[in-house]
Amino acid sequence: MYLSPLPHAQIHTSGRSSRSVIVIGAGVVGMATAYCLARDGLAVTIIDRNLSPGMGASFANGAQLSYVYTDALANPALIKHLPALALGLDPAFRLRPSFDPSQIGWLLTFLRNATQARFEANTLAGLELGLQSRLAMHALLERHPLDFHHRQAGKLHIHQDQGAFASAARMVELKRRHGAMQEVLSDADARAIEPALAGRQAPIAGAIFSPQEEVGDPHLFCAAMNEVLTRDYGVVSRLGSTVMQLSDDGNAAQLMLDSGEVLTAGHVVVCAGIDAKSLLSPLGVRSGLMGMKGYSFNAPAGAIAPVHSITDVARKMVFCCLDDTVRVAGLAELGRMDTRLAADQVRALKAGAEEALPGAADYRRARGEWAGIRPMSPTSLPDIRQVSGRVSINIGHGMLGWTFAMGSAERIAKQLLQGVSA
Repeated sequence: MYLSPLPHAQIHTSGRSSRSVIVIGAGVVGMATAYCLARDGLAVTIIDRNLSPGMGASFANGAQLSYVYTDALANPALIKHLPALALGLDPAFRLRPSFDPSQIGWLLTFLRNATQARFEANTLAGLELGLQSRLAMHALLERHPLDFHHRQAGKLHIHQDQGAFASAARMVELKRRHGAMQEVLSDADARAIEPALAGRQAPIAGAIFSPQEEVGDPHLFCAAMNEVLTRDYGVVSRLGSTVMQLSDDGNAAQLMLDSGEVLTAGHVVVCAGIDAKSLLSPLGVRSGLMGMKGYSFNAPAGAIAPVHSITDVARKMVFCCLDDTVRVAGLAELGRMDTRLAADQVRALKAGAEEALPGAADYRRARGEWAGIRPMSPTSLPDIRQVSGRVSINIGHGMLGWTFAMGSAERIAKQLLQGVSA
C-alpha cells in the first residue's frame, strides 16, 4: 500500500533508517511495544497526546493480569441476551444501538464469531497469547524489577447462574489441554480459600480458580517503563503531542503533529487504542474497533479484603488489592466513546460492589472514580499486523489490554525485525 506523503512542513528526522521506529501510544501496549523494539536494538520514539504515559484506557482499569481467563466476548449465550442488552435491561452490560455503518459491520462480524466453534477458537488463541504475555512479563521483570504492585494473587471467577457455571467448567477442561492451570470449585471450596466471600449473601453456583493469575497497577507500570526506556535504552518520549496525520511514502513513514512538526522514521507502529480508528481511517485501513466504556474506583481495603483477585461474573465486576487499596472495575457500555463520569453508573458500580463483597473495602471512602474506553475487536483478539510497507498496528486488545500487552509487543517486534532483516 502506498500512502501519499505529507505536505511540506518543519521536518525532523527520527531516522529514515529501517532501524528507527515511532510508536504511537504510551499506554500498556505502546510501552511494552517500545520496550521490545528498543531491547532488540531499534531506535525508538514514543508519541502520546497525554502529558504522562498510561493516561488513557490503561490509567485505572481492572488491574487483573488474566493470562488464562481469555474467554472471547462473542459466544452463543450472549447472543440470546442481545435483545435485553439493546433494551438496556441488563444494568451491567449495555449495547448502544446505532445506524452507523461501522457499528453495524462490527456487530455482524461479532455475531459470526458467536458460534461455539469460533468462540472456542478465539478463546484458545487468546490463551496462547496470554501465556506468551506471562512469560514475557516475567522475563522483563527479571531484567528490570519494576515497582507497580505486581504480585501473583490467583483469581476466582464467581458464578451465580448454574448454567453459566456449567459452561465455564467445560471451558476449563478445554483450556487445561492447552496449558491453562485452573480448578473448578464448589461454593464451600471458594469460601474456604477466599475470606472476602464470608459476607456475601448471594448464592454461589460455583467458582473457577486460576492460581497463577496476577495483578498490577497498569498506570504505575507505564510510568516505570517510561523511566527505564529513557534511561537504559535511549528511547525518546514525545508526550503531550497529538498525531494529526500519518503517511507512508514507500521509503519512510511520516507523521504530522498538532504543532505542525513532521517526524519521519523507518517504521511506525500504531498502539493508540480506540484513537487508532480515526488515525487509520484516512489511510484506507479498517481498524475493526468498537468502543466499550467501563468504570472503576479505588477504596481502602476493608476488614476482609480479597486475598485473591475476584471476578463476579453476573455483575461483570472485578476486585483486586493493589497494596492497601481495593480496585473495583466493571460495567460495559458497547458503542460509547465518551469518558464522562455518569453519576448513575458510578453509584450502580459502588452499590453492586458492596452487595457482592460487603466487607472487602470501605466503600464509603471510595475515591478516584474513572471511566475509560476499551478498544474491542469482534473476535476479542488484538489486530497485530503490518498494514503498509512502513506502518504496522498493535490494536484491539479490548478488556484484556493489560493481559495481552507484553505478548502482543513480542509479536509485533518479531514481525518488524523480520522485515528489517529481510
